[in-house]
Amino acid sequence: MTTDITIDEIPLPESLDGPGADDFRTAVAIRNAIAVAALGPAAGTDTPEEVLPSLHDQQHDHKRLFVARDAGDVVAFAIMVWAVDPETRVTWMETGVRPDRQRHGIGTALHDRLEGIARESGRPFVQGGAFHLPVEGPRLESPTGFGSISREDASARFLLKRGYTLEQVYRYSVLHLPIERAILDVHLAAAQAKAGSDYRVHTWTHRTPDLWLDGVAEINMRMATDAPAGNLEIEEEPWDAERVRQHDELRLASGRTLLAAAVEHVPSGTLVAFNGLTVPDDRTRPVHQGITLVLKEHRGHRLGMLTKIANIQQLQAFSPESPFIMTDNAEENRPMLDVNEAVGFVPIAYEGAWKKTFA
Repeated sequence: MTTDITIDEIPLPESLDGPGADDFRTAVAIRNAIAVAALGPAAGTDTPEEVLPSLHDQQHDHKRLFVARDAGDVVAFAIMVWAVDPETRVTWMETGVRPDRQRHGIGTALHDRLEGIARESGRPFVQGGAFHLPVEGPRLESPTGFGSISREDASARFLLKRGYTLEQVYRYSVLHLPIERAILDVHLAAAQAKAGSDYRVHTWTHRTPDLWLDGVAEINMRMATDAPAGNLEIEEEPWDAERVRQHDELRLASGRTLLAAAVEHVPSGTLVAFNGLTVPDDRTRPVHQGITLVLKEHRGHRLGMLTKIANIQQLQAFSPESPFIMTDNAEENRPMLDVNEAVGFVPIAYEGAWKKTFA
């Protein structure tokens, strides 16, 4: 047990060449090391250049960064996020301890500090995720009825001891690239036949076309109501065309390119399905699968497969050197998992979604 750990909140550096940049870079390196330990070479790690702009963007969420030091060295990090809406009831937390310094009381010190801040704020819920290793022993079942983790996993034992409850299990899956064009064509033709003439696919890169800004905003808002969330507290977020524009510019500033595939419902002229991929500037790094959603009232037409295949085709033309696509899905999201498995995604790791309620 480490006894001389200090927890500091650190201001976000204005640039990666200015004061505080070294601590920030170390925090990002620890975050990436944890992802690689859980996911291997397909981990969608982020560079400091990619992370900093997103943390600076505080128009819709408050974001605070903490580090744990041992004898002055940064050995762990924590990020707190909560909505700017004064009525918000949820604090989101991400914590990580350098793999070689785990089980020394550092995670306990971080949680003590951050949970104390959350409790004092009056927000009654703390939520976050944790990777779980495939340790043998008794299982902890997800209350959704889909998925489980080992009770003997160190992260599970830690969170249960602190009063957290498991609310969902997420599957991380990876698709090795490239996929033969003929295979993609077969899936695309079958999905188009099922969708019929009422649905039309559109693709784009970089920035969202003006014509589809409102539709993308609506899909982002519907993530709170249409995506499976178990018993997690998911609050609706305000999205409009301007926020979509800002989000596009933020992504570009961080060195990632959006590849989008969306489905228009032709009779109404509205977007009803969306699939987003983000490609790093270094095309040899993994591609991250971002928001994917089919609006509830338009399900059953294979629109998830339609957008998935259209965007993979777009990716392979845009970045043929990309080695993987990494995605994560709730285990109860069987329709999307069916799509992924049919295309060739394979599971590599699992994450628990956890919640703590203050009395």
